[in-house]
Amino acid sequence: MEKDRLAAFSDGVIAVIITIMVLDLRTPHDVTLAGLRSVLPTFTVYVLSFVYVAIYWNNHHHFYQLVGQVKGAVLWANMHLLFWLSLIPFATSWLGENNSAPWPVALYGFVLLMTAIAWFIMQEAIIRTQGPESALGRVLGADFKGKASPVLYLTGIILAFWLPRAAELTYAIVALMWVIPDRRVEAKIEKAE
Repeated sequence: MEKDRLAAFSDGVIAVIITIMVLDLRTPHDVTLAGLRSVLPTFTVYVLSFVYVAIYWNNHHHFYQLVGQVKGAVLWANMHLLFWLSLIPFATSWLGENNSAPWPVALYGFVLLMTAIAWFIMQEAIIRTQGPESALGRVLGADFKGKASPVLYLTGIILAFWLPRAAELTYAIVALMWVIPDRRVEAKIEKAE
């Protein structure tokens, strides 16, 4: 299968995910700043979730520029990733409605953790089918951020039950780590052009 079909399908799913998240935002009934303050927790978690979805979309876009064709394992790994991404709106909504409550914070972290694991599985499926000497295989190397993220998500999940705000901060720190796309991948793409 051509990678463009997979990328187009993934783009569509990600667009729906963002749409679902934004439709879940509710405007305050109060027309004062106090009314805006009442929706601030929901808006804040929406922004974080939007950033996460954007990070996955950007990295997905970059990765598939280094892939020729995709095989069945990569298709299924991509669907697995999209499944976990599709749960972000649910986790976002629950956390937004229950500001810093332990279980919603833990579930949010769990969804982020499973999405990271799904990303790793997809990445490994690509490298396995393309070969370790493929463009993506050579570029990734040690992948510090990819290894540190699940550890930080697990830390956040555990912290959720004692220090939920610290857990939320941990999730935000991971997002900040990933905001800048992998420069190694970008450099490889530029060389190929």
